[in-house]
Amino acid sequence: MSLFHRQKDNEAFYSFFKNILGFTPRRTETYQIAFIHKSKSMETMQGRRVNNERLEYLGDTVLSTIVAEYLYRKYPYQGEGFLTEMRSKIVSRANLNKLAQKIGLSQLIQYNKESQGIFKSIDGDAFEALVGAIYLEKGYKFTRKVIVERIINLYLDIDAISHQEWNFKSKLIDWGQKERCKVHFEVVNVMYQGKKNGSRKEYEIRAMLGDEPGETAIEYSIKAAEQLAAEKTYKKLVEDGRIPQSE
Repeated sequence: MSLFHRQKDNEAFYSFFKNILGFTPRRTETYQIAFIHKSKSMETMQGRRVNNERLEYLGDTVLSTIVAEYLYRKYPYQGEGFLTEMRSKIVSRANLNKLAQKIGLSQLIQYNKESQGIFKSIDGDAFEALVGAIYLEKGYKFTRKVIVERIINLYLDIDAISHQEWNFKSKLIDWGQKERCKVHFEVVNVMYQGKKNGSRKEYEIRAMLGDEPGETAIEYSIKAAEQLAAEKTYKKLVEDGRIPQSE
């Protein structure tokens, strides 16, 4: 199977690995699959549809482990709460989307262009799939080296991330208590990637300010979606002047 038919696409593929990741892949087919979004699934001669969802599932676990180990070593005196929050910030869908765009991974993703705009996590998903592909060919030790030395150290400002606001859910609930407005969250939709009994679920969550609907967010866990919906709702309240800028 060949994903890139044009010479310039092949050049971009190899250039990405050499300049960004620092190595040349041997089993290119696995890496090419990492760039195939489900909207552009390819069919094998055996009738099996191929896309990056399985690699994404694997890469999600590998990346989370690498980041957890990295933070454990970088912050020897910080507790579990800090480390967990930092990992959540780094591997959040919003952050991985930005990271994929920053390193040029987005330009290699194959997807249905007619549906552009509805795939909110396509960049971050492809990044995780890429991690999964590296792990399959090179193993954990090599993958950790690439992620830490070529991605985290060069493209992420860890100290800046540590100072970013994160727990907007608590802030929104505190605001609701002051305003005598019950803040809660409801599941709007549950979406399945692939077959319903297969891979991963995505949850669409809406923040509710009493009976007033707030902002919605989509993530792979209810907790992460609630946090993102809370952040979007809180910032909207600040923008509308219902919460002072200083709070």
